[in-house]
Amino acid sequence: MGKFISVAILGLIIFLLDLYMFGAIRLLTENSSASVKRWVFIVYWGLSAFTIVLMAVYNLTNIREQVPELRQWILFWLVAYTISKVLGGFFLLLDDIWRLFMWCWRKLVINVEAPSSAPQQPTTPAGITRSEFLAKSALVATAVPMVTMGFGILSGAHDYRVRHRRVVLPNLPKAFNGFKIAQLSDIHSGSFFNKTAVAGGVEMLLEQKPDVIFFTGDLVNNMTSEVRDYVPIFSKLKAPFGVYSTLGNHDYGEYIQWPSQEAKRQNLLNMVQVHRQMGWDLLMNEHRRIKTAGEEIAILGVENWGTGRWPKYGRLEQAYAGTQDMPVKLLLSHDPTHWDGQIRPLFPDIDITFSGHTHGFQFGVEIGDFRWSPASWMYKQWADLYQEGNQYLYVNRGYGYLGFPGRVGILPEITILELASS
Repeated sequence: MGKFISVAILGLIIFLLDLYMFGAIRLLTENSSASVKRWVFIVYWGLSAFTIVLMAVYNLTNIREQVPELRQWILFWLVAYTISKVLGGFFLLLDDIWRLFMWCWRKLVINVEAPSSAPQQPTTPAGITRSEFLAKSALVATAVPMVTMGFGILSGAHDYRVRHRRVVLPNLPKAFNGFKIAQLSDIHSGSFFNKTAVAGGVEMLLEQKPDVIFFTGDLVNNMTSEVRDYVPIFSKLKAPFGVYSTLGNHDYGEYIQWPSQEAKRQNLLNMVQVHRQMGWDLLMNEHRRIKTAGEEIAILGVENWGTGRWPKYGRLEQAYAGTQDMPVKLLLSHDPTHWDGQIRPLFPDIDITFSGHTHGFQFGVEIGDFRWSPASWMYKQWADLYQEGNQYLYVNRGYGYLGFPGRVGILPEITILELASS
């Protein structure tokens, strides 16, 4: 009953937003023919009814678990629709505030009765009334989020960018000078809708000819079965020193209701098996030594560990044990909050940490060295390379997407990080 009441309240909010916005529609179509007004009415309120029904189905049924591929599209529509109406309603609210102010001014200050016929409204330089101007602004504000998000789906979702970075490590053995690391993160295969584009991104990475490949977690959204159709694609990832991977918070199946704990446990076992099937060396609180020309460095990998509400399965002390003598240590840890939360304070000789998790919020602005995203409100380190003292953190923007099936401004990333001794 509680869920039904919540859905009813949300439905009422959507209806009231639509009712408020309809004032702009009615103002701008007042001189149109009866047939145009009728069709505008049908389409407008049809979309409103569709959205309310969709919201009810999403929250009151098991469609999220039964048809997981629909989940992100439903969520996208609900979020985009609501944001659009809130932004549009803001401009109408400005007009209503102005009307209220003028009414109070006449009544309380001028103390003159309003004439029986409405006074002429002030006009903008374009010659339209303030109400008409704000009504049109409201419709533009309503359309912009929809258009922007639509572009983010059609263009941004698979617009992979190769980002090159170079890190100097004074202790790096000479044999590893120029060593190229490719990093992918946050594949979220359960969200994909364009297999050809996904395969194209893998080819882009292979063209860089990395020496080693790191994957830093979140292969799926919830269930290991989501990656089944993409195993042949990601199995193509090969490098001379191997492919190393670790788990992210979504890989444990934490965010859906399982029929039993055994089913959840089996899902994790299946995840481990998929990494092996693709030829990836999954590091679960363990390390590997890689060697060339008689010199070695260490690759460590931990299970998910994040501050706050994020799972803390990682055991860095376990992965670290036995690497004390290594001149360079590279760590795979999905959540970048691990860096300040544990890595830097307790393990100052871990040279570079590779993370993902944030997706850069899949929305933001990047122009040259300037970057901004709402992710910066939640994460101190949310994209690209960071340095504190002699330690580095690279936060990959993610290969896939979650929730909103696209990206605006913050594009999917393939990282190529080169190690140098000087």
